[in-house]
Amino acid sequence: MKINMKGNGTTVINGKSFSASSISVSDGEVIVDGVKVMEADTIVNIEVHGDVEKLSNESGTVKANHVGSIATMSGDVECGDVSGAVTTMSGDVHCGHVGANVSTMSGDIRHG
Repeated sequence: MKINMKGNGTTVINGKSFSASSISVSDGEVIVDGVKVMEADTIVNIEVHGDVEKLSNESGTVKANHVGSIATMSGDVECGDVSGAVTTMSGDVHCGHVGANVSTMSGDIRHG
């Protein structure tokens, strides 16, 4: 999982809040602005309060407001407006206006 924020904001990962410009989960570790802060479950549920440049996640639900682009492998996406694309392999997509393509191989798509 990787999140690049456009400015200030808070990101909630599996119920724990972080304020940072860059957050990633790799090999079971949550890295916030380059510093390991906690261990992570294999399913990472993300809720972002603030503008996001790019958000990617392998597994888990993603919730965000204004986003540049979102990509997930398995998990639902709930968001406001997206200036770029939204893609998920398996999961529902519910969002506002999308500036590029919206796709899922297995799930419902609602946007507009």
